[in-house]
Amino acid sequence: MLHRRAQEVQVTDKKLIVALEDGRTLSVPLTWFPRLLHGTPEERANWRFIGNGEGIHWPDLDEDIEVAHLLAGIPSQESQHALQHWLQQRRKETALRRREA
Repeated sequence: MLHRRAQEVQVTDKKLIVALEDGRTLSVPLTWFPRLLHGTPEERANWRFIGNGEGIHWPDLDEDIEVAHLLAGIPSQESQHALQHWLQQRRKETALRRREA
């Protein structure tokens, strides 16, 4: 039986690194997940396991990644249109926070 549960997660400026329960370590380019790529180090560090470690969720970036997809070599399936919309919303929220500060 394959153990597809994440045990630890690390996000660098270039890679997403996921250690699995069975001892394997997966490393994929951050370019596979544009929301992580555009996130700040603090946002990237704010993650939690979902589904008993079968997935990883980044609440600040509204990103969910399944371990099974990493194992299969599947990058983000988000459309360019959806990503651009998210980036625009992100810019607006950042500008609002700056004005309020």
